[in-house]
Amino acid sequence: MKIQPNETYILNILKTLLDTPSPSGFTRGIMSLIQREAEALGIPFAQNEKGGAFLTLPGRDSSRRIALSAHVDTLGAMVRSITERGTLKITSVGGFMMHSIENEYCQIHTRSGKVYTGTILSTQPSVHVYTDARDFKREEKNMEVRIDELVENKDDVLKLGVSAGDFISFDSRAVITTSGYIKSRHLDDKASVAALFGLLESSRREGWTPRHDLVFLISNYEEVGHGAAWIPDGVNEMIAVDMGAMGDDLSCKETDVSICAKDSSGPYDYDMTGKLIELARDLEIPHAVDIYPHYGSDASAALRGGNNIRAALIGPGVHASHAMERTHKQAVINTTRLLAAYVAE
Repeated sequence: MKIQPNETYILNILKTLLDTPSPSGFTRGIMSLIQREAEALGIPFAQNEKGGAFLTLPGRDSSRRIALSAHVDTLGAMVRSITERGTLKITSVGGFMMHSIENEYCQIHTRSGKVYTGTILSTQPSVHVYTDARDFKREEKNMEVRIDELVENKDDVLKLGVSAGDFISFDSRAVITTSGYIKSRHLDDKASVAALFGLLESSRREGWTPRHDLVFLISNYEEVGHGAAWIPDGVNEMIAVDMGAMGDDLSCKETDVSICAKDSSGPYDYDMTGKLIELARDLEIPHAVDIYPHYGSDASAALRGGNNIRAALIGPGVHASHAMERTHKQAVINTTRLLAAYVAE
């Protein structure tokens, strides 16, 4: 089935998602946004015990149930400790290169609800002062947050209500260019969440119904490995919608829909992957089939969790994953188109 995704809707919701902090374990705010958007589309919304969302769309034939997943949680950090100088030591949430967050603006989210801004720096941040500032190893123990408050010591910071265990979110700096590029942190995996909502919006606006019942899983712990380890009963197939990686030995581009044949968890279902490739060809959707040895998805977690499902993995191509990422609107919109063709057959 050919649908016409609403580009403006998809890009608007993507920008809103990117501008909403949501490191793994700190996703209540963005899940409230997901709930409001689902209810505006008339889509039933439910949550599991750890806060992941389930949106349901009935199909013409309820003999099978297909899950489409994307994760709304992102990379981030936590306050590990407060130094005597009044800076914050960090512990990472998710896997990223420490130098990819150096000099980045951030927010510190206290448990009282107060939010403070800051900057992530190495402990030797100036070439005018430190002889080895350029070569200083960027690792967790050598990184800290300079908080934007009048503090001189640990007690000053404690008086602000900041403490160990407070979440730190990285500013996304999301920009959508006139040429169609979307550059931002956290396109992994908010670009895919926007693609799923593009599918839901299209179903409501164009009045089409999927062949089988659909459950949309919006997970919130994917970056730490257990986002969709548990899924609802009755799911037969699952397509994880997550970013496609780019680099040496890979053919994916930012304008492509990535179809992953195998990642660190092993091969994805042969028939599902083959059908997605065939549909992409039929629809003349630019796509790439790749292998990602350093990658795992919500479908990987679901399979490891013992769920009796077939699984596949697709998503928009993203450059510089887990750093300052970039994709193109064509890849996001075409991800919606390919999913629509798969679920409508």
